[in-house]
Amino acid sequence: MLLPIVAYGDPVLKKKAVDISPEYPDLNILIENMFETMYNAAGVGLAAPQIGKSIRLFIVDAMPFAEEDDEEYEKLKDFKRVFINAEKLEEEGDEWAFNEGCLSIPEVREDVFRQESITLKYWNENFEEKTETFDGLAARIIQHEYDHIEGILFTDYLSPLRKRMLKSRLNQISKGKISVKYRMKFPLV
Repeated sequence: MLLPIVAYGDPVLKKKAVDISPEYPDLNILIENMFETMYNAAGVGLAAPQIGKSIRLFIVDAMPFAEEDDEEYEKLKDFKRVFINAEKLEEEGDEWAFNEGCLSIPEVREDVFRQESITLKYWNENFEEKTETFDGLAARIIQHEYDHIEGILFTDYLSPLRKRMLKSRLNQISKGKISVKYRMKFPLV
């Protein structure tokens, strides 16, 4: 089932999400619905706060970034994961810029600097505990989605000047004055 994606300005996007247990109601259905919603919106990641649920759950599928002639292809072509109750253990490496976007902030893309790798402890969809280090574009996607469960948006990394320049556009998004090809839920203004 396609779920509406929460738009910029909704308080749930700025709230630190809470852990869940294996008994969370209909968790597998929620995960399936999140993947369906993400694919429908042409995304590579989706966090539960983006569908209005303040829980520590996010999904990624990096396949759209995998290009056969690229050295990252083998890493990304099958990189599809579920992250539950993720905890960042470490970020390392030089910061590098990448032009990021977000399904909750459509039609806004900005360069964001993030470190090369991230190490997470998390549980997968079967509630098996994992500790893994990710790098490159996989790390980038994970860092972006992890931020969502911490109540951080990619726009929070922008300079005050850049934020002022985007203010009008962000206000339009929060008021629903945007046209996208997927369902969105706009904050009550």
